[in-house]
Amino acid sequence: MRWISVLCLLFFIAGCGQTLNDPYPAADRGRNILYTAFTERPKHLDPVQSYSEDEITFTAQIYEPPLQYHYLKRPYELVPATAIDVPKPRYLDARGRLLPDSAAPKQIAFTDYIIRLRPGIRYQPHPAFAEQPATSAAFMTLADFPNRGTRELTADDYVYEIKRLAHPRLHSPILGLMEEYIVGLKELSQDLKKSAVAVRQGEWLDLRRYPIAGVEAIDRHSYRIRIKGKYPQFLYWLAMPFFAAVPWEVDRFHSQPGMAEKNLTLDWYPMGTGPYMLTENNPNARMVLERNPNYHGDRYPCEGEAGDSADNDGVNLLKDCGQPLPFIDKIVFTREKEQIPYWNKFLQGYYDASGISSDSFDQAVQVASGGEVALTDSMRAQGISLATSVATSTMYMGFNMLDPLVGGGTEDARKLRQALSLAIDQEEFISIFQNGRGQAAQSPIPPGIFGYREGRAGINPAMYDWLDGGEGRPQKKSVELAKKLLSEAGYPNGRNAQTGEPLVINLDTTATGVGGKSRVDWLNKQFQKIGVQLVVRSTDYNRFQEKVRKGAVQLFYFGWNADYPDPENFLFLLYGPQGKVKHQGENAANYANPEYDRLFDEMRAMENSPRRQAIIDKMLAILHHDAPWIWGYHPKDYTLRHAWLTNRKPSKVGHNTLKYQRVDVAQRARFRAEWNSPVLWPLALVVVLLAAIALPAVIAHRHRERAAA
Repeated sequence: MRWISVLCLLFFIAGCGQTLNDPYPAADRGRNILYTAFTERPKHLDPVQSYSEDEITFTAQIYEPPLQYHYLKRPYELVPATAIDVPKPRYLDARGRLLPDSAAPKQIAFTDYIIRLRPGIRYQPHPAFAEQPATSAAFMTLADFPNRGTRELTADDYVYEIKRLAHPRLHSPILGLMEEYIVGLKELSQDLKKSAVAVRQGEWLDLRRYPIAGVEAIDRHSYRIRIKGKYPQFLYWLAMPFFAAVPWEVDRFHSQPGMAEKNLTLDWYPMGTGPYMLTENNPNARMVLERNPNYHGDRYPCEGEAGDSADNDGVNLLKDCGQPLPFIDKIVFTREKEQIPYWNKFLQGYYDASGISSDSFDQAVQVASGGEVALTDSMRAQGISLATSVATSTMYMGFNMLDPLVGGGTEDARKLRQALSLAIDQEEFISIFQNGRGQAAQSPIPPGIFGYREGRAGINPAMYDWLDGGEGRPQKKSVELAKKLLSEAGYPNGRNAQTGEPLVINLDTTATGVGGKSRVDWLNKQFQKIGVQLVVRSTDYNRFQEKVRKGAVQLFYFGWNADYPDPENFLFLLYGPQGKVKHQGENAANYANPEYDRLFDEMRAMENSPRRQAIIDKMLAILHHDAPWIWGYHPKDYTLRHAWLTNRKPSKVGHNTLKYQRVDVAQRARFRAEWNSPVLWPLALVVVLLAAIALPAVIAHRHRERAAA
């Protein structure tokens, strides 16, 4: 009987197979679910505040601005989302008279955009649209509210959200920029700051009572936005969650007394008309999106780039042409703080897609002598596919220009910044820590964006020389020049010329986890080359953002992904009126140069042209001289997906991409079972060894029993 029990146990384990290490509930097996991961917890999910990549991963699936980007076309193209069409600009002079499309920018006092919405779009189910019991004040989560309702999306909802940009308690990061464009937004912001209700926490500020001159609902399904002058890039903003709809009922619901203390806010419970709604929010462990039952039903595109219709690793990106969206019912995000478990779960099939960390690069990718990149044999054997794309991103180390040591416009401070910039070998960093997946930056503008220049014309002459011969290439200037600049700045050999004290630079970063220490050690060695001491202050992302917002940093790591494909979206990161400390903008370095700002004001109102390129060249020359950043690199994205995940095309600009993707659930289940079947022979060997050890004792025991009988 004992042997039968052991054999039964072995067969039971074999039958369980995947169940033993499956990290997901048994009830979810076989369901149409996409499994993915996130590494940083989102801080803001309210569209008026959210402005980080880790946040838009969620908000872009829930909220719907009037416009979106075509999923497949490149260059990126704006198409309608909730709007009927992409609005055309109407140019007006100072007296409100209509001007021709060919009018010079100086003639244009205002630009009108009239957005017409599709009727019949409805919000996801939400307690704000239904009456609740008198005991609702005791409820702790949104799920506790028993009643749900919905209503149609209207033009007033978009107007209401634009007014929320000016709410004094919400601190929208784009308020400073939008005040320069949207007529009446600055005046509204000033009026709200004077409002007694606006400054009181836990009290609803009914923005319907406050008019804004440049934004109005024309009728139930159309509204007008008037901006100052000519600003062609404004249409791109209409594809961002900042300009999604927020109904006043939901704002009132979440503004009730006691709600904020329970996290019953739009920052925790986003609400929209998009294909998905957030049903579980545990940002330290797991977040879940589920299909919005009221979604209006967008369709999969029927056009794309050349090659999208041809089989790519067995997948035709246009195969689902015209099919209703979304394809996936549920998306489960699991937080992974370390890269190794993230990677291992991907290889086991428990995550459907993954990036490639530096630690896993050689296991996943092989680089030929000519620089061609291909998957390793083991990856191909698992049916894994590789997609590469040049990211419209820039990574940099910024100097806080308000800091008394590294900031300011003096020659000594400028030479100090240039010396520190020269000390860091970006090419070496890309080779060691990025596995060559990147390109050393010469300016904020990445490849693929107008204003970026190739070759000799595009180098930063303060940091690089151009080597002729062959194809030609840039070469970083010598460390000896860095030492010379450091001495001229008043720090010969890294010491204060007057006091003899060593020069200490503080770097704030979120570099933690696997590889974090090696990066810190590498940075220390870079600064040691010129005798400078580096103190690295690592912190979590939310605390880091707070320090940057208050200007409590000296040197800091930062990066920027394009909000929209235009140079203005990168050059505004160094525009004075966007200063982080003074204006709560996105100029984290708090850099201000009057000539740069003047050129920026001229450049941003222009369409792409040789004249615009010439202005950008002048702006970059100013940045090269002033060195407000240590120019980092432009990354190249490598992403992996399993064979069962299709319709997946990388995008750094459009973020509402989950509705297009499809999962073959049956194929995933087969591969998971195959890859995670238990290895039983070690257990069987243990059983045999235990039996061999126990058998003599059993025989001796029976002999004694028989002898006693």
